[in-house]
Amino acid sequence: MTTGAQTPLPPARPKRSRLRTFLPLGVAAWFVLEIWLLTLVAGATSGLVIFLVLLAGLVLGSVVIKRAGRRAFRKLSEALQQQQSGVMPDAARPGSEGNGLMMLGGLLLIIPGLASDAVGLLLLLPPVQKAVSRSAERTFERKLSQARPGTLGGAFQQARMHQPDGKVVQGEVIRDEPGDAAQPPRPPLTH
Repeated sequence: MTTGAQTPLPPARPKRSRLRTFLPLGVAAWFVLEIWLLTLVAGATSGLVIFLVLLAGLVLGSVVIKRAGRRAFRKLSEALQQQQSGVMPDAARPGSEGNGLMMLGGLLLIIPGLASDAVGLLLLLPPVQKAVSRSAERTFERKLSQARPGTLGGAFQQARMHQPDGKVVQGEVIRDEPGDAAQPPRPPLTH
């Protein structure tokens, strides 16, 4: 028996972002490329050469990450010492950028594969680091300027009361029922 009421529709699923759609496909394509390159080079040379190339990438990547980490730690301790002595540290010193990209390059060298080694070696070059950091900065600024308030998912939805301006007015609901006796006014709410 039906009551004539419409069946409620399930809530619409939010649209998947392009990153969530294409990232797994990109990672799978990267793995296939790495395996194909390794088999191609192993067929042209020998397995020992491939082993030595992968071992050299592991050692070089470890050295690069360790060096970039030490440099970042040294700059951090210098900035803290300057701040404790009352001098404000320079916000943008020449050569201060690139530690993250050097660490990423070292990580790509550590990951087994020839394509990742090539990209890792490219990231160790200062002109490439500057171009990548400028591009990333422009992209970040563009995305930040296009962002709407409350786009961090449910965090803002919980804090806001689903009102356009997001203002919350504290109060108390008093329901007047017919036949109830009048009640004296209540004291105001305090924080």
